[in-house]
Amino acid sequence: MVIRLDLPHFHLSELEIVDQLVLERQNGINRLYFTSIHAEWRARMGLYVAVNGNPEAIAPWPDVSAKGVGDRFRNLYLSPGAQSVQKPILDALRRRTLTYCPACGEDGTPNTLDHYLPKDTYPEFAVSPVNLFPMCDICQGAKGTKLLSTDNERLFLHPYFDAFIDTQLVELTIDGPYNAPEAIYLTAAAGLSDASRFLIERHLRELSIPSRYYRYFSEAYLRLLRHIQRMRSKGSDICSRLEDFRDMEALKSVNAWGHIFYDGVLRDNALLDYLLNSPDLPQV
Repeated sequence: MVIRLDLPHFHLSELEIVDQLVLERQNGINRLYFTSIHAEWRARMGLYVAVNGNPEAIAPWPDVSAKGVGDRFRNLYLSPGAQSVQKPILDALRRRTLTYCPACGEDGTPNTLDHYLPKDTYPEFAVSPVNLFPMCDICQGAKGTKLLSTDNERLFLHPYFDAFIDTQLVELTIDGPYNAPEAIYLTAAAGLSDASRFLIERHLRELSIPSRYYRYFSEAYLRLLRHIQRMRSKGSDICSRLEDFRDMEALKSVNAWGHIFYDGVLRDNALLDYLLNSPDLPQV
């Protein structure tokens, strides 16, 4: 479940970064090459921002697709010079401290930068800040270099540009029996447009989030049953406590895994009745 990130802001704009990268190459062996593609590189960077990085609207650049040419751009990311314009930008992006993966919402500190448009296919965006954001290893492995469906529809949400991800994207449904649920379902939240709903479904599928979330749910549900037993023995207001747990998770994001879990529990009246009143909670 994607979590919205603020756009990264640096002292140079995306276009000014391109200008500076070309300027820094003026004393090197690739001087003539970067001078010759400067205007088109700038135009492609402007297109990226204008269409919010959507690969449906940004075809790969044939002139830089050859490996030897593309490596001139990829090496800006892989081997930035100590005094280069991109080095402090990349360092700042890597220092960004998060406690969850923006691509899936799972807790944990993402330890790598992902290229939304892969640098293998779009090397010209290899050091563009708007194309780089933290991602967990599992998501990055699942995403790989995938971009578009067979119907030419983008597969992934963009944490910088998809404004609607400020709202809850996914709802959890829990199948009984409630002492040991047999299945759960993650579905796009009500009220979203068809286009947003289909995009969310592709994003969930391509990052294998439903199966990953089921493992999380299994452990979280057992902890919930244990805690319900304790709350019952203390005479606690169980619904109020569950709302507190949900609201605490929402401080991270309404699309964090914990918030999705407690929201699903609180929306299920039959489950709440079971938790509050069943005489045979399992001893877990």
